[in-house]
Amino acid sequence: MEAKVMQAGLNELIETLKDGQKGYAEAMTDVEDADLKETFKKYAAQRSEYITELEDQMFKLNLKPDEESSITGTIHRAFINLKGLVTSKDRHSILAECERGEDYAKAAYEKATKIEGVPAELKALIEKQAAGIKQGHDEIRNLRDAAK
Repeated sequence: MEAKVMQAGLNELIETLKDGQKGYAEAMTDVEDADLKETFKKYAAQRSEYITELEDQMFKLNLKPDEESSITGTIHRAFINLKGLVTSKDRHSILAECERGEDYAKAAYEKATKIEGVPAELKALIEKQAAGIKQGHDEIRNLRDAAK
């Protein structure tokens, strides 16, 4: 049972990371502000790196990452509204939407840190990534607040 719960939790994290990575990658190409381009590029790369790290750990534990999203439609596509906002060029709205996505990622990590029976190495990785996600959230929030 524990392995199934752990696998489901890790797959949810990976889905959340893929969503964020895709959202930032799209926003990066559409946004005009050079500083936002750099910030979005940094977080798209971070998410990509986190996905690889988690998948590596899953393979070591003989858990299979889902190839497609199986999380019964409950996964909120956190960055789905970003596309329309980027075209409006409203810096505050773009950052507010990114922060909403970051809130979702932060919650997914908080949930993952509570999964029972996670091996120490994987637990340490999840905690390290959670700290990176929190830092990203805070940076995006601060940028948003400065854009008011």
